[in-house]
Amino acid sequence: MYLLNQKLIFPDISNADPNGLLAIGGDLSPQRLLLAYQSGIFPWYNSGEIIQWWSPNPRFILYPQHLKISKNTHKLLKNNYFQFTENQCFEQVIQYCSKIKRKGQSGTWITSEMIEVYCLLHKRGIAKSVEVWKDNQLVGGFYGIDLITIFCGESMFSLVSNASKCGFSYFVNKYTKKYKAIDCQIYSSYLAQLGAVEIPREKFKELLDDEAVKNLHFK
Repeated sequence: MYLLNQKLIFPDISNADPNGLLAIGGDLSPQRLLLAYQSGIFPWYNSGEIIQWWSPNPRFILYPQHLKISKNTHKLLKNNYFQFTENQCFEQVIQYCSKIKRKGQSGTWITSEMIEVYCLLHKRGIAKSVEVWKDNQLVGGFYGIDLITIFCGESMFSLVSNASKCGFSYFVNKYTKKYKAIDCQIYSSYLAQLGAVEIPREKFKELLDDEAVKNLHFK
């Protein structure tokens, strides 16, 4: 277990424990958060706890070309049942994600400090949101970190049936040629149904070994 200090550095992800916990401490500065994603690491902890940094093995990702769209989702997309936008109300999306109740969870890992730093990254074009609308009402969406060739999904919400699923399918379809992979972090049956698979952590690290990813900086 590594205890981080103010130095902007992480241990190699191969040092994570069997559960994927790599380090604790440090801070949530935009610079550190971006470095974490570039290194295959993400923060995940509850409010009131020390910051925890994770790099699970295996890693759960979706190769865009392997997206599975159900007949129902395809029909909804074809009939324009929902409308989609990007980066129109990032803070609303992350706020919804922080408040939505999830099965098996009593609280949220999206703390006020996290919301603040992700909003800063959004203003620099590094964090991105996708919004799903129905009758001019925001009914779903998700956000994550855009590493140019890898999109690191963080959280999604849905206020009506199929909203987040359609939003995710729209996004993946639109950017099939842009992203090598969509990072989904850890296994979920929901995303597995959409085609996400587990890969070795080292293979995920290889996907991040890209000049476009390395050259991203918080300015």
